[in-house]
Amino acid sequence: MTYLKILFTIIGVLTLVHDIDNSIEAISNYQHQINPLQEKVQVLNFGTFHMGFTTDANTTEFDEHDRENQKKVHEIAEKLSAFEPTVILVETPPEQNEKLREAFFRYKDNPDMFFENPSEIELLAFELGRLSGTERIYGIDHKMRYNYMIGQFIMTNDIDPERYDAYSDNLLQFFPSVDVDRDNLNLLEKLKLTNHDRYLDFLITVNADRLTYTANEGGFEGADEAAKYYQRNLRMYSNLHRVNLDEDDRVFILMGASHTAFFRDFMSRDPKYEMVDTFDYLIE
Repeated sequence: MTYLKILFTIIGVLTLVHDIDNSIEAISNYQHQINPLQEKVQVLNFGTFHMGFTTDANTTEFDEHDRENQKKVHEIAEKLSAFEPTVILVETPPEQNEKLREAFFRYKDNPDMFFENPSEIELLAFELGRLSGTERIYGIDHKMRYNYMIGQFIMTNDIDPERYDAYSDNLLQFFPSVDVDRDNLNLLEKLKLTNHDRYLDFLITVNADRLTYTANEGGFEGADEAAKYYQRNLRMYSNLHRVNLDEDDRVFILMGASHTAFFRDFMSRDPKYEMVDTFDYLIE
């Protein structure tokens, strides 16, 4: 190889390296533009049953006034406090945020205060916030009505009545890994089950997806009702985005577990958030 060929080869290699460096820098700058948050917001997305009065069709037997039960909930709060949340989000409409915050700060000043009808918000979220020194709490709920029993009102069930009936009779048979007797579980075990991925899948199916199996001929009655529940959860997720958060925040979300299930799916695709492993904090 002549001297000139060697020289041109070196120049070509240097030019290629320079072009690659420019390309990498351009890609990096583009990624920064489309994802200005280099660090994701850490989220502990925690599902529970409703510990107080609820209009939900499915309830868990739990005496929220029993002192021993309250003590057990506070023990769960102590475990979760290792997450050190800076922000707590609960299943309350944002319109009630002022009232929510007033009650929260009264509780922090006097944890022995009496609640006439305590729920998981007062029992768990407030105690977690007190232990963690959290100063910010918001509601992100959005109420919408939908008829999850629509299959009982559709006369023909033209799509697949057998499958819908099988789901309705015992949906848990399709989720054997979480088909357990909840009544024999202690509180920690119930919450572990509630936050199990397969149980969260089950909750989406029972609350929404199973409705797609029922409709009159030419109609979409079941699917339309299921869409309302998806819409409610998407609107709740939109309420989450209205909370001013940055990469230094650590967000604890406490909701009925069907909402937790939807949020799990939404956040798994969202570049802003990173869900921590709930079971890292539910340690025996």
